[in-house]
Amino acid sequence: MLGHICGAAIALAFLSAPALSQAIEHAYTKFDSKTCRHTKGRDVEDYGSWLCAGYAGLRVQLSAVDQRMTVAFGPTKKTDLAQSQTLPGFNDIYEGTVEWRIEKSADGKLRPFATILRWNVMTPQDRDKATGPTKATGRVLVVTRLGPGGSCHVGYVSTRQPGCQ
Repeated sequence: MLGHICGAAIALAFLSAPALSQAIEHAYTKFDSKTCRHTKGRDVEDYGSWLCAGYAGLRVQLSAVDQRMTVAFGPTKKTDLAQSQTLPGFNDIYEGTVEWRIEKSADGKLRPFATILRWNVMTPQDRDKATGPTKATGRVLVVTRLGPGGSCHVGYVSTRQPGCQ
């Protein structure tokens, strides 16, 4: 838990710096791909995509190919980088809790401007295990910017840094 707080604090310090004069709120939503709408993939190693409920009508959109996943939020466009951004090693996020960072716009409406989501990643120790299925034991917080031009990753924080566990 402390790793989440420490990592999130570091990421948000950089992400929210321009908005320090505004009140920043947050909300949490959970998702589990088993309960989301699934579209099967077309190719080998294409596991498909999932649409899950998010915050205030914004969706959490998962996709998985070759043991790597991507996550995008809200309505997506072809220019939405998050649809193609993943981590270098095998990873998964079939279920999780999204922290939505929210600001009040000039017209008084609440608008999510970022998310924080913990991804599971394979570590070198996971890969070195003998045989059979292995479980990813690494964790990375991915900070994603949400905006009119789409969503994209803006920060990565390992939750296993010394002194921050």
